[in-house]
Parts: sequence; C-alpha cells; structure tokens
Amino acid sequence: MSGYTIFDTVIGRCGIAWGDLGVCGVQLPEAREIETRRRLLQLFPDARELRPPEQIQSAIDGIAALLRGKPAELSEVRLDMTGVPAFNARVYEFVRGVPRGETRSYAEVAASLKASGAVRSVAQALAKNPFMLIVPCHRVLEAGGYADRISPFAGSISKRRLLGIDGATGAASKTLFDVLLPVAPPRAQG
Repeated sequence: MSGYTIFDTVIGRCGIAWGDLGVCGVQLPEAREIETRRRLLQLFPDARELRPPEQIQSAIDGIAALLRGKPAELSEVRLDMTGVPAFNARVYEFVRGVPRGETRSYAEVAASLKASGAVRSVAQALAKNPFMLIVPCHRVLEAGGYADRISPFAGSISKRRLLGIDGATGAASKTLFDVLLPVAPPRAQG
C-alpha cells in the first residue's frame, strides 16, 4: 500500500487509497471528515497520507465531477484487485460498464455473467465493493427497482442519492410495509 488522500466533493470529503497496481479503495463521506479518514485507515492501515500521483488525481477529478452530476470517464482508472475474489472481480468489471443514468438488477448482472443462479452472490460482491463510483454499484438494484442497500464504503450517502446525482429515475425504497406485505392487498369492490 502506498498512500491515501482525503479530497473535497460537493457531497463532502471523500477518501481514496492506492498502491502500485492502482486504486485500492474509495471511501465516500461519513458524517464527519475524521470518520471518513478513520474508516479509510481501518481498511488500509499501512497507507500513508500522500500527494496523489497523476493517475490517482485523474480518478479524484473524475469522482468529483461525477458527484457534481457531470459525465466522467472512470473506465480507464486502474484498480488493484489484489485479494478480490475472482467472481467479485468479474462483477466489478461488468458493473463498470453500466452507463450513467441507467440501472441494472442483480439478476441482470448475474445473467450477463452467465451465472443466472448467482443473484445473491452478485449482491454480496457489490456489498463488498471497495471501489465506490469507479465501480458504480449504486446502479445495480434489487428486483423491483429497490435502491436501499449499498457498500459500507458509501459512508452516509444513500444509493438513491447517488442515482439522483447520476440522473437515473425510478429507484424505489422499501418501507416496513413493503417488507411485511410484499404483495399489494386486493382492492375493495365498490
């Protein structure tokens, strides 16, 4: 592990960690900057705060632009997938190709990877996504378009908020009523 830095965005102070092979992780803002820094250092304890090299600065600029609602090309950002399970790496590579303003379901991702029985594995891989925004896991929703779950690297930012910034529409949120009564009750005749 080489370094990390904390940087400004319109949604707060984010963090990024990198090594010789590329970006190791992106942390979106927690409620306070000290919490963002602490979370990043818990995940990457050997990282030292450094000035980012050119390719990392490009990733930072892209992340900041994306969070301002601007188009940003992050597909060329190198990721350090050391220690990432092979299936998760496949999921991350596929999800990197989901265009801004669009969404996919976990089932669609699994089917695209020729692993249609692996919907839960896709969801678990995305829940562990260390590359927030570079791998836009917020663009992958549960069946029914629900946008409640997100990687712990998202800090205090919701998936729906990120989708709104992206320009995606139609993301729903589960309520307690949705969980307890997932099928609509019959309508009264009258």
